[in-house]
Amino acid sequence: MKKEPFLLPLVLAFVSLWPRHAHGKLGEHTDLTRASFPLGFVFGTASSAYQVEGNALKYGRGPCIWDTFLLHPGKTPDNATANVTVDEYHRYMDDVDNMVRVGFDAYRFSISWSRIFPSGIGRINKDGVDYYHRLIDYMLAHSITPYVALYHYDLPQVLHDQYNGWLHTRVVRDFVRFADFCFKTYGHKVKNWFTINEPRMMANHGYGDGYFAPGRCTGCQFGGNSATEPYITAHNLLLSHAAAVKIYRDKYQATQKGKIGILLDFVWYEPLTDREEDRAAAHRAREFTLGWFLHPITYGHYPETMQNIVMRRLPNFTREQSEMIKGSADYIGINHYTTYYVSHHVNKTFMSYLNDWDVKISYERDGVPIGKQAYSNWLYVVPWGIYKAVMHVKEKYKDPIIIIGENGIDQPGNDTLPGALYDSFRIEYFDQYLHELKRAITDGAKVIGYFAWSLLDNFEWRLGFTSKFGIVYVDRQTFTRYPKDSTRWFRKVIKNEV
Repeated sequence: MKKEPFLLPLVLAFVSLWPRHAHGKLGEHTDLTRASFPLGFVFGTASSAYQVEGNALKYGRGPCIWDTFLLHPGKTPDNATANVTVDEYHRYMDDVDNMVRVGFDAYRFSISWSRIFPSGIGRINKDGVDYYHRLIDYMLAHSITPYVALYHYDLPQVLHDQYNGWLHTRVVRDFVRFADFCFKTYGHKVKNWFTINEPRMMANHGYGDGYFAPGRCTGCQFGGNSATEPYITAHNLLLSHAAAVKIYRDKYQATQKGKIGILLDFVWYEPLTDREEDRAAAHRAREFTLGWFLHPITYGHYPETMQNIVMRRLPNFTREQSEMIKGSADYIGINHYTTYYVSHHVNKTFMSYLNDWDVKISYERDGVPIGKQAYSNWLYVVPWGIYKAVMHVKEKYKDPIIIIGENGIDQPGNDTLPGALYDSFRIEYFDQYLHELKRAITDGAKVIGYFAWSLLDNFEWRLGFTSKFGIVYVDRQTFTRYPKDSTRWFRKVIKNEV
């Protein structure tokens, strides 16, 4: 039963609907409006199933690799799990209603593979299937367009147990079965698909340094080989993506009339100096991150830089696979948050994906920080980085259609009401980054949408609930939602309100 507090949330909920000027800058002088962007430009917000749904052990859902990974104490600073998180499974109507109030056009969410197929393949969980029908139907009834990612870090545990999941070619067949079911079941309502979110993060953190589930790396407690497994994982992720796109195009796209792409994370890497060796280091960093996936999707093979460095450890595509991967995206989702300096630095203490780059990452130049640091130690506010990232995608990868799939900034998880609602720093971040995105569009980049990360203060992977990216605060005891100042700023921009 949903418990509601008596007085404070009622007062705060009322206050949150009224414009505030005393507690923080709402960006009232911004020149951004919907008209600043091309006709039909999509403004949305984003989440992932594991981070928001909760009910991980209920309603027929099978465990995923993150459920197992977090059984080991110390994986998050607060020993938090996503068993409950923000309970969007029951409160999706509240969340969609908040999107409507802001004026968002779309919601980017993911489908939990193990909520549909608790055993990875085979038996279908009707409760899970029905949940996504309810969510999608409610969104459409309120003019919120669904953008659905099939996979966001949460491999069914049973597939990892059976054959090491993404390390085995069998995963391609199983992923395609899952994707085929989703296209068939929801495709008459969903017209915007992404196959996989941030495959590089899974390959690197899941199998390179062990920071993410399933926690494999050289020397990790769960075993692994940091020199080979990231490349094998990435290879199978790319094949799974391409095979799913082929199924969609062959069986569904003509009748369902939808689009499909992939979501790739892309930090912009800026040379620390003008020296040629640092420019080469920045090039390698871009190739080993974005290029690792977007180069095959654009040209049908891995970047030559990677081939020359990784050599036999880098898997090869067959001619048939290369043809299937090349062109396997109607649009490219770019998840961009920050920018780093890089310089040439040879580190061969042991062979690994990260050491293969031969770079050193820096957060300052000549003692001057690259930008203001957010709460997370990896996130710096560098607005010009999104301009350079988008223009790089345009110029190097045949001018694709681009969607900014994630962009945002976090605050400390111990921020409490009402202070947590006054997020002027987040408004400043969004304002500056959207101005730079607008500049890239003016300079010819085909950017058709922007999704703010994230809608809610949800479970933030290894940071648990100590990091809050949401534009909506969630009371962890009552699950009551409180829109922050950044929601009102977005409403002003999207609806052109004064």
